[in-house]
Amino acid sequence: MLTLQSMNTQANQQRPEVQQAKLRFGIIGNTPALAAAVERAIRVAPIDLSVLVTGESGSGKEFFPQIIHAFSPRKHAKYIAVNCGAIPEGTIDSELFGHEKGAFTGAVDSRKGYFEEANGGTIFLDEVAELPLTTQARLLRVLETGEFIKVGSSTVQKTNVRIVAATNVDLPKAIEEGKFREDLFYRLSTVQIHIPPLRDRGADIRLLAKKFASDFAEKYRMPPISFDEDAETLMRHYRWPGNVRQLKNIVEQMALFEAGTAITALTLREYLPSVSQNYMPTRNDASHSYEREREMLLGMIFNLQKRLDALQEQVDRSECAPAQQVEPEGIELPRMLPTISTHVPPVQAEATAPEVQYHEIVDIPPSLEENEKELIKRALDRNDGHRKAAAADLGISERTLYRKIKEYGLD
Repeated sequence: MLTLQSMNTQANQQRPEVQQAKLRFGIIGNTPALAAAVERAIRVAPIDLSVLVTGESGSGKEFFPQIIHAFSPRKHAKYIAVNCGAIPEGTIDSELFGHEKGAFTGAVDSRKGYFEEANGGTIFLDEVAELPLTTQARLLRVLETGEFIKVGSSTVQKTNVRIVAATNVDLPKAIEEGKFREDLFYRLSTVQIHIPPLRDRGADIRLLAKKFASDFAEKYRMPPISFDEDAETLMRHYRWPGNVRQLKNIVEQMALFEAGTAITALTLREYLPSVSQNYMPTRNDASHSYEREREMLLGMIFNLQKRLDALQEQVDRSECAPAQQVEPEGIELPRMLPTISTHVPPVQAEATAPEVQYHEIVDIPPSLEENEKELIKRALDRNDGHRKAAAADLGISERTLYRKIKEYGLD
């Protein structure tokens, strides 16, 4: 296990250029694998070779082409980053290599492509595995001869660019499946740099979380959050399928909704997706992100429910009149909310309809109850029906959980 002293020793043993690069590009962490990746980028920078950066999505691959460019003789020329996965297949060739006027519908003027614009500089091709096979053939020609042809032209043009590519795809597997050219793979991967996933970076997770918490507190002008020991332990053992990007996203949410508090493991679990106990490879799957957002929304709703329950318990213990406002310390609710009650006013003989009496606390909307019921069922399932463990998982008292189980008929 790394101690603070050993971490500082590792940081001090790093070359000044490595520390300078980390400071300049905001790379946080002292993990040896991360430092080795930065060192490798700096060493290859002065040599005009193509580089392939590999690593999982969200691990920070985009910093390394910038390091290579900044420490290379091309640093005063253009640096262009291209997300190959974000450009439609029908226009990718035009974007990369340019087109002539009239080359296709809508081409009212000739246009320079990125390879012409970046002449003398560096091009970063992110998500390079998303390129169509026809575009891969064009890219291979640029790597081999420095030549390209604009769309709609027959004139060969020359360019002098350095190509740094990145991918989170297993390229050897993509080659076997016929989705990526083997010759292009070998041309791109003259030098490979692998970025370690966040789950393998140990104590760096705590450093990153604290840095993000400080940054968001300053950005939103709110009291900063902190993390207790149990929360830090959970962060170290969680798989982080979304890597640094996911950690930053979750810390940002907590910085907004838990401002000024010490984050516990129970609180942190509310912001982690339901797959927190099992690592699932990151995929470009929209349904996965929707599910994660749904889980986070349900967690926020349940957090509100807990506060309402705490308020109701205070009201139940109070002998105040129903119309009086009772606000427990630390809980703020808007005025004129419906009463959380199942009481039905008696029907008066002379009235055609019962009079609706409004108090300062009113009934929770049915949709909130349905979401709460679903969260309780999931907590019970996760803990094999053990109510004490389920209550701890949800962050509520056993008494409240028993009352909710009886209320929703979950016995």
